[in-house]
Amino acid sequence: MKPDAVDRALIAATREGLPLCERPFEAVGARLGISGAEVRQRFARMLEAGIIRRIGVVPNHYRLGYRANGMSVWDVADEAVDRLGSAVGALPFVSHCYRRPRRLPDWPYNLFAMVHGRDRAEVERKVAEIARLLGDAARGHEVLYSRRILKKTGLRARFPEERTPCSA
Repeated sequence: MKPDAVDRALIAATREGLPLCERPFEAVGARLGISGAEVRQRFARMLEAGIIRRIGVVPNHYRLGYRANGMSVWDVADEAVDRLGSAVGALPFVSHCYRRPRRLPDWPYNLFAMVHGRDRAEVERKVAEIARLLGDAARGHEVLYSRRILKKTGLRARFPEERTPCSA
């Protein structure tokens, strides 16, 4: 499937993100002269075709009051990492969790779980909860704290056009 002119306009209109309003798909659709339902259908079709990879929320944790961001890294028994990683990823305070290969002898960690807190003490309490969940399957861990904020952006496209307003 190749994106048509409306698909390209939709990508361009949302490259900086969806508008922050009650009905963002309808606002984008009104700007493009299509319904919110068609916006959702086109996004679904482009996702399925691999034209776009995902639609997701990218919160600014600092603006929400979460100043401590800790990537907890765990040395988990290989036979348990998939099962336990699913359990860790389901915790309400873990924003993302994934398995990565170890880089022995310097890096024994194979399970990563991002935790956000208002301060480091809150992050440490949450990491302690992960440690209790993992139990003896975790042979060690560290918490790597963010030192700076990385720029997070929305969808990018090669089609220059202005950002979608919410006034629709």
